[in-house]
Amino acid sequence: MELQTKRLKIIPCTNETLSSISASEEYQVGSHITMYLEALKEDASLLGWGVWFVIDKDNDTVIGDIGFKGKPDSENTIEVGYGIVPSMQGKGCATEAVKEIILWAFTSNSVKRITAECENNNVASIRVLEKLGFNRLGSEKNMLKWLLER
Repeated sequence: MELQTKRLKIIPCTNETLSSISASEEYQVGSHITMYLEALKEDASLLGWGVWFVIDKDNDTVIGDIGFKGKPDSENTIEVGYGIVPSMQGKGCATEAVKEIILWAFTSNSVKRITAECENNNVASIRVLEKLGFNRLGSEKNMLKWLLER
């Protein structure tokens, strides 16, 4: 399973992909990846509904990660999250990656709504979500809540 855009490859995180990727110096494998890989060992159906690596096609290096915080719930809703290394921010990579992964999710027929959240002062993430058609629902504890419906 692999998603492609003009500039990016987006591949699901597995133990195999983790051991085969080449990461930029800025990219750090976070604890969310370790936790996801542990959960994936217990439930293989989580593949695709967790972390994906965002890879720059120009140099074949990981420039960030993106993904969902679990499988769709009983209301066919999932939450998306993402992060791109600082040197690649402001170049449209997050918008490109988020757009592709939400298209993938909506084609699964088990997703009708995608939520997101970001800090209320994270101008870059706000722009990404606005560009992709997410609607701002409100804020809670310095976090903005967003929704995109199919």
